[in-house]
Amino acid sequence: MDLTYSAADEAFRLEIRDWLETHLSGDFAGLRGTGGPGGENQAFEERLAWDRHLGAHGWTCLGWPPEHGGRGLSLPRQVIFHEEYARADAPGRVNHLGENLLGPTLIAFGTDGQRRRFLPPIVAVEELWCQGYSEPGAGSDLASVSARARLDGDEWVVDGQKVWTSLAHRADWCFMIARTVPGSRRHAGLSYLLVPMRQDGVEVRPITQLTGTAEFNEVYFDGARTGASMVVGAPGDGWRVAMGTLGLERGVSTVGQQIGFARELDAVVALARRTGAIDDPVIQDRVARARMGLEVMRLHALRTLADDASTGPAQASVSKLVWATWHRALGELAMEVAGAASLVVQAPPYELDDLQRLYLQTRADTIYGGSNEIQRNILAERVLGLPKEVRP
Repeated sequence: MDLTYSAADEAFRLEIRDWLETHLSGDFAGLRGTGGPGGENQAFEERLAWDRHLGAHGWTCLGWPPEHGGRGLSLPRQVIFHEEYARADAPGRVNHLGENLLGPTLIAFGTDGQRRRFLPPIVAVEELWCQGYSEPGAGSDLASVSARARLDGDEWVVDGQKVWTSLAHRADWCFMIARTVPGSRRHAGLSYLLVPMRQDGVEVRPITQLTGTAEFNEVYFDGARTGASMVVGAPGDGWRVAMGTLGLERGVSTVGQQIGFARELDAVVALARRTGAIDDPVIQDRVARARMGLEVMRLHALRTLADDASTGPAQASVSKLVWATWHRALGELAMEVAGAASLVVQAPPYELDDLQRLYLQTRADTIYGGSNEIQRNILAERVLGLPKEVRP
């Protein structure tokens, strides 16, 4: 990828920078820095209003084709937007799953009717989505899902349990995979369904995490219903569609994520200077390695995004391994720099500081979205051609 920007691209950078500076004011001024990882419930209604403000001014779904409500921006300009959004310390978006996962999936695999029904509310941030993949017995091994759905006249009836479902308690709809062919196993017989969350057959139970917050949920489907037309792709072809969604999960927004990572690293270095830990040669070496790793991560992400031939589950696995492992190591470095103070909460009963939350939150980075072990298996089997892992 050519990492230089044209004069027109730089003019676009100034446009979005000025827009953010102007609009992150007034009622929105206090939202800067809110809603990051582990804080998705923070100022949620205010951030929802901010996302709708972005949509009203044409700053959502930037890479979508114009015929589907997007702006059709080039990759460099999408990168610029996410860089400037992160640099402005703008609030965490509430519509990530709809805008970056479900919407592009419908553009690629959905019917015209599904696109007409669901894409405009995503652009306007009028409907929010959650992702129903993981189950108690099927986390990173997604092909083991047991949630099932059967056709009853002109509706699908859904039964089963999902877990670790981010922001399910906020969502209007869930895109999920369920087993629709009785007796099927593994990848066969799965369907990709769109299910309304606000109905009697759906129960959401928040899960309190180590950070003391509850962004994840258990979701129980007990006779939940959705229309027969609410299957994306053909019935039984859900695995292919689900893998398409997972490939989108490591998209251009990860470049903005890395700006946030750099800000976290700067905070760790600032603490090391205050405590004197920066004088330790081992700490110096780890900080230097962290800075190099962050730059490698950025260049790898840009190269991957620019190379259409490199996209897919295997490349997504590389990206996930790189950033998740780096981020977890940063949390560990933060606790070493803080020393004994890292073991003490800031205030009762359980008030954590930013670096303590960073450490606890990053323990999950190498697990959710496919654990490191599963990512390595994908690379070993699908890229290197090694024998498949023995399964019971």
